[in-house]
Amino acid sequence: MGGQRQVMPRRVYQTVTTLMNHRIFPAVKVQQPVWYKVVESIPPAEILTRPFPPQHKKPNPKARRPSRLFQPQQIVYEEDELRRTFYKDHPWELARPRMIIEMDGKDAQKYDWSKGLIQPGMPLCGESVVQRQMWMMYNIPDMTKEQAYDIVRREFYALRQEEEVERRIAKEEAQMMGAYFGKTFLQVGVELEDAQYERWKKWAGKQIAAVRTEQSQAYTTFGDEEEADNIDLEEMMEETVTEDVPVRR
Repeated sequence: MGGQRQVMPRRVYQTVTTLMNHRIFPAVKVQQPVWYKVVESIPPAEILTRPFPPQHKKPNPKARRPSRLFQPQQIVYEEDELRRTFYKDHPWELARPRMIIEMDGKDAQKYDWSKGLIQPGMPLCGESVVQRQMWMMYNIPDMTKEQAYDIVRREFYALRQEEEVERRIAKEEAQMMGAYFGKTFLQVGVELEDAQYERWKKWAGKQIAAVRTEQSQAYTTFGDEEEADNIDLEEMMEETVTEDVPVRR
């Protein structure tokens, strides 16, 4: 502020070191922060000017704004469009759990997508479809993106059907041996919806009763209440009708 340079964030390491060396109770050990050794080995930069980000594509001079000059450019891969297309057609695949743990970080080098969607150590998922489609696009002559997508999608459906059949057979065999399975996720969800609906019905009934009570209290009676109760509404309606209707001569 006021044109002054803010140097306090760059002196965090020195400040914490001073506080750790000058303790109020010297006998009490103070645990070092997790970032202490990292900042010691990799200190923050002393340059106050913003560096120009690396350019991954040709800049468009017409669409370039000075305010976005130092923003990093968006890195777009070809697989991103294929993933977007697949998960748009199969949104429930995103609900399946994914295993992202790798053994040595080089698991992708062991996959051979020419053999199909099933790869060692990788469960069947949307990423298998994307990688298999990419392989077919670049290794099969005259193979378009749409044709590769249709072929891989049929393979994917067949494998998912096999998994469902195996799951049903395993469940039936377990039940024949005396196993008991609890409620499915669909049944649990329906019960929760019914309970929520019943709670809403009770709340709605209370709200309607409160509104009717407020409406009934808004009307007031003039004079004696007993006289008002003895008034016959039908007689009053007949009198008003006979007064309004003209007599024909």
